[in-house]
Amino acid sequence: MNGPASLTLDREPWQEECPRVPDSPSTASASASTHGHGHGHGRTDWFEAHRTAGGAAVALPAVRLSLAEALGQVLAEPLCALTDLPSFDTSAMDGWAVAGPGPWQLSGRLLAGQSPGERLLDGRAVQIATGAPLPPGASAVLRREHGHVEGSFLHAAHEVPEPGRDIRPRAQECRAGEALLGAGAPVTPAVLGLAAAAGYDALCVVRRPRVDVLVLGDELLERGLPSGGRVRDALGPLLPPWLGMLGAEVTAVRRIVDDADALLETVTGTSADLVVTTGGTAAGPADFVHPVLRRIGAGLLVDGVAVRPGHPMLLAELPAGGHLVGLPGNPLAAVSGVLTLVEPLLRTLSGRAAQAPVTAAVASDVPGRPSDTRLVPVALDDRSRAVPLRFHGPAMLRGLAGASGMAVVPPGGVRAGTRTTVLAMGWGTPGAAGVGY
Repeated sequence: MNGPASLTLDREPWQEECPRVPDSPSTASASASTHGHGHGHGRTDWFEAHRTAGGAAVALPAVRLSLAEALGQVLAEPLCALTDLPSFDTSAMDGWAVAGPGPWQLSGRLLAGQSPGERLLDGRAVQIATGAPLPPGASAVLRREHGHVEGSFLHAAHEVPEPGRDIRPRAQECRAGEALLGAGAPVTPAVLGLAAAAGYDALCVVRRPRVDVLVLGDELLERGLPSGGRVRDALGPLLPPWLGMLGAEVTAVRRIVDDADALLETVTGTSADLVVTTGGTAAGPADFVHPVLRRIGAGLLVDGVAVRPGHPMLLAELPAGGHLVGLPGNPLAAVSGVLTLVEPLLRTLSGRAAQAPVTAAVASDVPGRPSDTRLVPVALDDRSRAVPLRFHGPAMLRGLAGASGMAVVPPGGVRAGTRTTVLAMGWGTPGAAGVGY
């Protein structure tokens, strides 16, 4: 039996686990009514397939990660301040902390990080730096440019500052225990900074879904020019980094020959939360995904979608836990499958909230199919219109390389100026000049 060639990526050990995230209605299991759209029994409507994938799982357990590891993940519990911010009265300016009306006798200086020292008596001032703790008794800060020193006394150049001037009072931003962000918020660089300021060394986040990518096909080359009837593997380089952008931890990328036993061994031997296969989902002589799923007793949630490109995609529940998404082998058809089934499933597994649909007016007529939805690569022009791109065949990636997203074109097509949903790719929004449909 031919086994799979594999490139397995190193895993980091998971740290201390947090309490499990409660299941929500939006992440309930898919209903039994979705199981009837089987191979040879009619394809699932695109919108229904997209909803089914989003409801096929629940958020994964939470883990506690250091701030350095938590970037890009999702909070599993509310972020509550562990201290007042700021935690003491601080100077908002370089200058002098003063007590009472001037002029003031000078008595030392305070820098950031130093103890505030003894109480400042009326008629006294201390030189102070931005961020330094305000000494007890100080009524205001006189900015450096608003005062001048004569001998050992400080004088205000204009009026005496009113009480509280240029002071950041304790708890101005928040009080200890106050909720700063809710569960489900993405961990951005700004969130890391806020968490550090609020006293955190680690965050409780939803664990990243572990994904194995299985690239199927004897005809695929990993390097060099296509020749002898073989073609370059485009999905092996495309999928892993894209899945990472969608919140996954890609734990393995394996290339598997066209052999049912090799595929069976790999699918039953994985511990991934999601297995993504490329190719082998149709009914040809070398298409083994369906036979393997039948052999292991997997439950098909979606088996074929009324969409072009990409109609032979599928979503299955594996008996040992986790899911499998079978993508078509043609590159743009596989991209359609990622947007239809993989993205909503990963969003749920990683605890991310569904975003409001983004719509745009199409810049020109886009023909449709009689009964199938179309996904068409588009770029945004300078009027924020969706310009359909050329080179949009199921085996083509040239149009996608210049795309901002994929427009969802309902059966029958859309006329110029009509607004339609645009699915974001997640890798930028290039312009559309010179690449029209």
